[in-house]
Amino acid sequence: MAAASQRRSRGLVALTTGFVLLWVVIASFPFLWTLWGSFKVQGDFFSKADWMNALWGTFTRAETGGAFTGAGYEGAWIEQEFWRAVLNTAIVVFFTVVISLTLGTLGGFALARSGYRYAFWLLMIALVFRAMPHITLVSGYLLPFFQWNLWGHLPTTIIVLVAINQPFTLWMLHSFFLNIPKDLDESAMVDGCTRFQAFWHVIIPVMWPGVITTGLFSFLLAYNDFAVTAMLLSQDNQTMVPKIASFLGTTQVEGNVMFAVAAVVSAMVPLFFLIMFFQRQIVSGLTAGAVKG
Repeated sequence: MAAASQRRSRGLVALTTGFVLLWVVIASFPFLWTLWGSFKVQGDFFSKADWMNALWGTFTRAETGGAFTGAGYEGAWIEQEFWRAVLNTAIVVFFTVVISLTLGTLGGFALARSGYRYAFWLLMIALVFRAMPHITLVSGYLLPFFQWNLWGHLPTTIIVLVAINQPFTLWMLHSFFLNIPKDLDESAMVDGCTRFQAFWHVIIPVMWPGVITTGLFSFLLAYNDFAVTAMLLSQDNQTMVPKIASFLGTTQVEGNVMFAVAAVVSAMVPLFFLIMFFQRQIVSGLTAGAVKG
């Protein structure tokens, strides 16, 4: 009986392991294929005659003399100055996350500790704005930005991204603050702390995983944004996603697809390492926000 149960247990483990491995292969294949293809020429990566050309590098060998080439990366980063888009993205993301988290933690704490009914309605209004498409919100900013000569600059985009992102950070951080007993900050105030000191020295260390989780989602919103950055930034101040789109060209201007492929890989690599580095804090923050303390 015990032997049969042990065999069933091993079979279940093997089955679940197989499903997990299959999911990992399916999920990682697009990235690995794009990474592999970024070191090929366009004739191989987009070969219609035989997709095996992308594996063996038939046209890449013919054009460059080797199975791999870094022409896509060289063209994107040096010829088309993709590094400027990376720098602009870093500036936009940094200030968007810092401002969003600062306002979100202060506002979320105030709403969580408020006993007034207006706190609920403020969160409802924030939820409505969060549900609206970004393009509808951006259109309201265009006229004053053009009139005040603010269009095309990075600070303008940061302001709009913070405005779009703020309802999300308020909701996320508000839920985290609700899971922290009021006794903590009240005890700190009894011991002589001011309200802000209790917030900074007692509450924030407890909910640090929640702050990291919210900050990561804010980072992803600003990092991957296309609608806001494409509409509000000039060609000289493009961030990575609009810059990648420009590599594809238009009906009037021919683009270079391999520049876009190399740039896509360059944009995905930092996200991979970021998730791997903060994976424990992310899991801890998500579970803390889902369970009442």
